[in-house]
Amino acid sequence: MPLPIIERRRIEAEIVGHLYRELVGRMGEEEARDIIDGAIRKAAIAHGEACRADLGHMPDFKDFEAILPAWTADDALTIEVKEASPERLSYDVTRCQYAETYKEMGLAEIGALLSCNRDAAFCEGYNPSMKLERTETIMAGGRRCDFRYRLDRTQD
Repeated sequence: MPLPIIERRRIEAEIVGHLYRELVGRMGEEEARDIIDGAIRKAAIAHGEACRADLGHMPDFKDFEAILPAWTADDALTIEVKEASPERLSYDVTRCQYAETYKEMGLAEIGALLSCNRDAAFCEGYNPSMKLERTETIMAGGRRCDFRYRLDRTQD
């Protein structure tokens, strides 16, 4: 059984948190955040590419919806699906254990780098035509995370 993503993120955060603090001490917060953000985005793109390769075809949102349980496992996220079709996927996250975990670990200031910024980057590897619009996140103090994905057919 694969490790739930929430557990993977906790383990990664333990290491990245130490790395982040070391980088801040050596080069300042802005550059440290930039380095962490770039590395994690690259990892998210690679993860998306691996998921697409496992499928063996260019995924649509029905495929994406089928892999959502990997992120919600162990009650990591509470989501309310608003729309699910091959062309669109919209849902709200009303509880985010990722945000709770990073806060408990003293890493709330980089929580978005550790998780939220992966979402659009994952799509770059999974299906570059998938675009995410989000106006708020729990990680940034919002009451929800509003995920609004669509296929941008101009990318084809």
